[in-house]
Amino acid sequence: MQTAVELFMRHGIRSVSMDDIAAQLGMSKKTLYKWFDNKDQIVLATMQQHLVKEESDCEVVFATGANALEENYNLMQWHKNMLAGINPSIFHELQKYYPEAWALFEQHKHTFILRKITDNLRRGIEEGVFRADLDVDVLARLRLAEIQLIFDPNTFSPKQFDLQRLHTVTIEHFLYGICTLKGHRLINQYRQLTEAE
Repeated sequence: MQTAVELFMRHGIRSVSMDDIAAQLGMSKKTLYKWFDNKDQIVLATMQQHLVKEESDCEVVFATGANALEENYNLMQWHKNMLAGINPSIFHELQKYYPEAWALFEQHKHTFILRKITDNLRRGIEEGVFRADLDVDVLARLRLAEIQLIFDPNTFSPKQFDLQRLHTVTIEHFLYGICTLKGHRLINQYRQLTEAE
């Protein structure tokens, strides 16, 4: 499954065949078929494995944040590293050709990711770095939609916009919009910026 993930991330899912996976592993395709009936099963199994690992990694990243903003900046750095190795077509291919794996991702997004965003917003309000008047339920879903939007090739062509750039710009725009003055100063500190008052 690890080999399949590496190939999918690098080349996209559709362009990787069972033959490619078997060849990369140095085994016959027949041996591969002893474990998986078809590529759809491999895609589903790798998605399950990937989501478990992603949740574990995210928990570690969030635990290192001294405040809600630092959580976001730590997560941003983690995402940059993760997105560097992803073929942007993967999400479109999952949605179009692998509905079971896509349904798992959607469930992950609307449970785990939404909960982490919501928890972060509430923490930021308590710490005084996010505005006290925020509608957390609306803004958590707005941020979730922004995350999904960066993978939409009709909005952001992969030839023109890389995922790392999109992720950084959208999260910083979002954070500036919800921050108090204290939070704004912290963002500038993390970004090593000096602004005129």
